[in-house]
Amino acid sequence: MADSRIDFIYLSEPDMIRAGVKDMKACIESMEDMLLLLKAGDYMMGGENHNSHGCMVMFPDDPKFPGMPKNAPDRRFMAMPAYLGGKYQMAGVKWYGSNIENKKIGLPRSILTMMLNDKDTGAPLALMSANLLSAYRTGGIPGVGAKYMAQKDSETAAIIGPGVMGKTSFAAFAATCPNLHRVHIKGRGRRSIDSFIEFLKKEYPQIDEITVADTIEDAVRGADVISFTTTAFCGDDPEIVRTYPYVKTEWVKPGAFIAMPSAARFDDDLLLKSKLVVDNRKLYDAWEMEYPYPTYPKMGIIGCRFTDLIHEGKISSGDITDMTDIIEKKAPGRTSDDQIIIYSVGGMPVEDVAWGCSVYRRAKELGIGVKLNLWEKPEMA
Repeated sequence: MADSRIDFIYLSEPDMIRAGVKDMKACIESMEDMLLLLKAGDYMMGGENHNSHGCMVMFPDDPKFPGMPKNAPDRRFMAMPAYLGGKYQMAGVKWYGSNIENKKIGLPRSILTMMLNDKDTGAPLALMSANLLSAYRTGGIPGVGAKYMAQKDSETAAIIGPGVMGKTSFAAFAATCPNLHRVHIKGRGRRSIDSFIEFLKKEYPQIDEITVADTIEDAVRGADVISFTTTAFCGDDPEIVRTYPYVKTEWVKPGAFIAMPSAARFDDDLLLKSKLVVDNRKLYDAWEMEYPYPTYPKMGIIGCRFTDLIHEGKISSGDITDMTDIIEKKAPGRTSDDQIIIYSVGGMPVEDVAWGCSVYRRAKELGIGVKLNLWEKPEMA
């Protein structure tokens, strides 16, 4: 008779660090491999079209029941399930709660966990702390873009929003642009700026020039690689876009690579003259179906502005390039030294499965983690 015992491992944040969750070069490799599997179709995500970002629980402005949370910025719960094939052959779900008020009590805005499951039986394989997992896979996607589209002699990086995502976006730039030695920082508060500077000095001694910019213009001007990682509010009111960081066309250096895990407001003429690249075109098509035009205010991801431009008749579908087409040389990457490239990073649960699976397997090899028992045999089967 088959053994019905099920054990799985629990990986705390220190366990995840020991297992290599902060290995950005390995993460970028995993993200590139994952993007190729997406292009081949060897994956599944949620929704009718199997490309949904996930399922979100939000709250009313005026709850009618005692104890129910009230709507507020970043107040939500979210489940992000996916299956990824290839060398991963893994199913999983990232689950998190988010509340911007957490920062007042010393907690991250979002608190994340990841569960990996056997693709056939559904049995749990690992429950892991996922804040670092999510942060590094988010940085890894801009890293893939920088690998193929940033100028290789890039010397200056600009980080607008020097929080956790700003740190991992810079880590990705540093992993792919070896000549970086200068950083422009634009933040809202001294605490995040000081933390970012401390991070640079500790992890990247090659950085010999750090400038704290007073304005977005000061941060963007002269930068070769740029990342916007600010908190953006989303909603049905199209005017919400006016709250996003604003970038004038003339501020952007010819040849700049701009990675966008977050939102910004660009002049249309900058978008129309730049190369527009997305991490997974099907994701943006799914968002366009789920959140009809104008989609950008509702999602705060610049690729949704790209699809809005199609709706407005300002560009055609062929003006948006899928990152994997560049990797596979089916479409050109950078075509000139002066070409500005804007790269949209949407965030997908398959990213969490890919990097989570990689870290899990390394943890297993190293004997890291606490073994937990689900059951010796199921009570009702």
